[in-house]
Amino acid sequence: MKLQNINDHQIGPILYIGAILPSRSETFVYREVLALRDDGVEVIVASVHRPERNLGSPKTDALEREAIRIYEKGGGRLLFDALHSIIRNPFRSVQVISQAFLDAASIKKCTLMQRVKIMWQCLAAMALARRVRGRRIKHIHAHMAHVPATIAMYCSKQLGTTFSFTGHAADLFVQRTLLEEKLKRSSFTACISNWHRKFYQGLVKLPDENFPIVRCGVDTAEFSPTERSKKVSRFQVLAVGRLVEKKGFDILIESIAALEKKQIEFDCSIVGDGPQRDTLEKLISRNHLKSRVRLLGAKDNGEIRSLLNNCDLFVLPCRVGTSGDKDGIPVVLMEAMACEVCVISGDIETIRELVISEKTGLMVAPGVREDLTQGMQRLIEDDKLRDRLSKAGREWVVREFSIQQTVKKLEEAFVGR
Repeated sequence: MKLQNINDHQIGPILYIGAILPSRSETFVYREVLALRDDGVEVIVASVHRPERNLGSPKTDALEREAIRIYEKGGGRLLFDALHSIIRNPFRSVQVISQAFLDAASIKKCTLMQRVKIMWQCLAAMALARRVRGRRIKHIHAHMAHVPATIAMYCSKQLGTTFSFTGHAADLFVQRTLLEEKLKRSSFTACISNWHRKFYQGLVKLPDENFPIVRCGVDTAEFSPTERSKKVSRFQVLAVGRLVEKKGFDILIESIAALEKKQIEFDCSIVGDGPQRDTLEKLISRNHLKSRVRLLGAKDNGEIRSLLNNCDLFVLPCRVGTSGDKDGIPVVLMEAMACEVCVISGDIETIRELVISEKTGLMVAPGVREDLTQGMQRLIEDDKLRDRLSKAGREWVVREFSIQQTVKKLEEAFVGR
């Protein structure tokens, strides 16, 4: 579906809203924006919080500079812009504010602060409407089902446009607000997996057409297999993700300690930052693994790509956190597979659509150290199995999870909205 088809259906400029756009930890959002632009689609971006700088490319630097900051200018400016929007279009503004008030009042199991936040996000939406007025916005798409989708929902009503959103993980399982209302009011909801579609349809009875499968895409040309550096001699294990409970990095470190006792030789690098860093450092120290395991902190896209091209095994032992939080489909798993690196992951429902155990990678029981230890040992020692899974993994990502497929399905959804 090319640009002329979009223009024929009068979709016009699309406003993308992200929590942090661009963001180092949400590469799939800005890749989607850039890929749509490369295909000729006009996309304007807005970031709820301050966008991140220095993500490793001129295109992301430009995206950061042009992003419309929703909260960053402060509450005073937000209220000023919202008031300007109200004065400009009082009738529609009353409708939007009344809708938000009803939403805040009727939502179940919601604290007073959460109700106040809904009203504040409504004002943010009206401020955003003022900031993009005159840019001919025809449709709004949000990534993350919580705050970005709430702002998109009210902003679209203020502008008289349609909206859609893509939900992922914590925004659905932990920080969920007004999800049923968003599903009913959106022109479509993009589903990153078949599991997500069934999850949404368990909340609202709507047909498959309302829930197109639109994977988070990876650039399979950028992330592709290369010759391993001759400087890297020992077997290398890599893990990438935020240092939070659901990623299971504590289980990984415990498994490495168990493999150390079996005298299995390898090094492990863990890329990322987060609240569990101190806990993981203590766990590394307690198990005497400082010479074996390195916590590298956050890295940009180029650095992660280089690490992937010089590792032998990628491990992401995902599990369900105590809060109920769990992963959707981690894009970094797609990146590893696109680089033809064998992967092993915790067996979460959504991830099964990417990592098909024994076919495109290996899945182990989430949160079970013994299973992860055995799986890692098996892949470290069996070169033929590792080679077979890595090649099949690359083929599967190219066929199902490439950014080209994502853009095609998104454009079809925008046209059919």
